[in-house]
Amino acid sequence: MHIFIIGAGLSGAVTARTLAEAGHKITVVESRDHLAGNCHTARCDQTGVMVHHYGPHIFHTDDVEVWDYVNSFALFRPYRNRVKSTVDGAVYSLPVNLHTINQFFGKTFRPDEARAFIEETQADRTITDPQSFEEQALRFVGPALYEAFFKGYTEKQWGCSPRDLPASILKRLPLRFNYDDNYFAHTFQGMPEAGYTAMVAAILDHPGIDLHLNTPYSEDMADRADHLIWTGPLDGYFNAKLGRLGYRTLDFERFTHEGDYQGCAVMNYGDAEVPWTRITEHKHFAPWESHEGSVLYRESARACGEDDIPYYPIRLVEEKALLSQYEALAAAEDGVSFLGRLGTYRYLDMDVTIREALNFARRFVAARS
Repeated sequence: MHIFIIGAGLSGAVTARTLAEAGHKITVVESRDHLAGNCHTARCDQTGVMVHHYGPHIFHTDDVEVWDYVNSFALFRPYRNRVKSTVDGAVYSLPVNLHTINQFFGKTFRPDEARAFIEETQADRTITDPQSFEEQALRFVGPALYEAFFKGYTEKQWGCSPRDLPASILKRLPLRFNYDDNYFAHTFQGMPEAGYTAMVAAILDHPGIDLHLNTPYSEDMADRADHLIWTGPLDGYFNAKLGRLGYRTLDFERFTHEGDYQGCAVMNYGDAEVPWTRITEHKHFAPWESHEGSVLYRESARACGEDDIPYYPIRLVEEKALLSQYEALAAAEDGVSFLGRLGTYRYLDMDVTIREALNFARRFVAARS
């Protein structure tokens, strides 16, 4: 069976490899000049720093099979994401933890004291069923921590009031009553030593896979394939005939520095008047390496235009209604499958992306065996 896969990001690569190993002939086409989609990494010629060109990606998972899978194609080095935040002239640790609470309020609480302090003097206990991001934050941490660490940052990231965002966005952010500043709580966390692009190249290195970069999708590809797997934007497949699904995109202002600019990989900026959401210093994503020079990006979010790279699906009421219409069109397509973050219009972490690609490919093979 000859299968065309549109997109050489994680979804496309993992699916291609699994189907090729099952004996299918695979053609992968990618419109960009590189592999790995928004996970693309490459070394800076000037500094030697491994740069995450579309923003940092830290691999974290509790899925043992997915962890073993990526390690079969790349050497992963231990990495812990320790985020800092500059707010009102001071630097704090994120996620909000015991150190953050004590520093912010000028206290020396023990864990049980901090828990009682937040619940009894800060959290809004009149909110029993939070519906919005703001209500969830006020119930979760109270107004002072909300204003400092969540409100301004969220307004910049999403371009709207936190009152208009669902509570679910905040529910995945932890509040810790210990000094653990590891941003993620997953069992397995790390970075591929040679970068994500090298990992994806290894996944696609199979005699049954024919790869074409700099190759936009054309409708004749569907005619040439026994089956088409689409990992691009869902509305893009249908030429946005029902309207464009809403995304937030990112602008990156690159700059270099001799030495260590900020002492950490990620520095958030919670103050609303600071135009960027964060600064990332990329040599700190590979702490096993040593570089004199440094590559940094100021990162700002805005509404995604037609020619911009989509990053975060908005998924508010209007977008969900439009999504349901596109999902109906997709379900009616014969010989086409939609996969991945863009193809299903969801925010997916890398491990979930790989898990869904493996599951899809295995079901595909089983249905045709």
